[in-house]
Amino acid sequence: MTENSKINFEDTATAFAHKSDAQLRKSHLVFSVMDYPFIVKAGTAVTNAALAMKLPVKGLIKKTLFDHFCGGESIEGSEERMRRLAGAKVKTILDYSVEGEASEQGYDDAVEEALRVSDYSKQHVSIPFCVIKPTGIGSGKLLEKKQKGEPFTPEEQKRFDKIYERLDKIVAQAVKNDIKFMIDAEETWYQDVVDEMVYRLMKTYNKEKPYVYNTYQLYRHESYANMVKGYEEVTATGCYFAAKLVRGAYMEKERERAEEKGYRDPIQPTKQATDEDYNKALAFVIDHIDKFAVCAGTHNEDSCQYLVDLMAEKGIDKSDDRVYFAQLLGMSDNISFKLASMGYNVAKYVPYGPVEKVLPYLFRRAEENTSIAGQSSREYRLIQKELKRRKGK
Repeated sequence: MTENSKINFEDTATAFAHKSDAQLRKSHLVFSVMDYPFIVKAGTAVTNAALAMKLPVKGLIKKTLFDHFCGGESIEGSEERMRRLAGAKVKTILDYSVEGEASEQGYDDAVEEALRVSDYSKQHVSIPFCVIKPTGIGSGKLLEKKQKGEPFTPEEQKRFDKIYERLDKIVAQAVKNDIKFMIDAEETWYQDVVDEMVYRLMKTYNKEKPYVYNTYQLYRHESYANMVKGYEEVTATGCYFAAKLVRGAYMEKERERAEEKGYRDPIQPTKQATDEDYNKALAFVIDHIDKFAVCAGTHNEDSCQYLVDLMAEKGIDKSDDRVYFAQLLGMSDNISFKLASMGYNVAKYVPYGPVEKVLPYLFRRAEENTSIAGQSSREYRLIQKELKRRKGK
């Protein structure tokens, strides 16, 4: 790698060009608070209690955490945020982030919303992907029971079959609309069942191009091997394979459960091991790019640089539709907007939904920021740097 090919992820002028001084100061406040884990934990508990007691805290949440990490309360309410992203050449992954609607009616409602997102996305070139979390449209307990190999009652079998039917209906609509579709990762105790469903969908819909993407959490020590195995299974049928690569989101829960139930911890022993497998997965993708498409969902600058270098080595154009970078709205703007300004395909996850219904998502974002070493501090420092730069102009 030459010195000239090293990307300057410290370019705060590019990273925050889409934000006003007032918006930057609000972001500065959000990350200054999130830099203290005990405040985040206490704040989560207090907020839940306040909502349970019907105290008027929704407005405060909407103006702070919600405004920073979410696009709006509806698709239409997210349009202004999406337009601002598109103006900076950053695309959108529109994500209905309502959780906990665990009923057959709730699952059916989530399907209808997913279809609405798909039809909306068809009309906007700045929305290349749709996404769904399997447990948003079906019971995690049923998925777990299936993975354990336990027999279903006739009613359970009917409800389990319905999960795939819902997935198939959503994916069919996305493909009809020529939209890529990503299926999010779940916990290890039912991820194998999700994988099977996704590979079945790939064999149905990835015959002409890579529409369906499976998600791999590389903080699991089995994920790289699972991805390679999945690639071989799907491409053996002549179909394309596609993957979203992330580091992961359930570390503490996974480790606690493994210890409680006495099985091997599924999480990598070190962060370095996770980083190595993540980059190894990127290298595998690029080596097999003729039958592979990837969305690199990462806030890690080194992995982004590595993928850029791999693309250059293989002569893959920056705008090649088979390679995307993705980050969450409100995080790592120094990566997203810098790469987009250089001509790479970049998309932001833009969550939306009623404030009170996306709180689980928001609390998880806050907790993840405190658990990732230095993440909040880094965001805080970059924003501070940009505020000082603007003041000195």
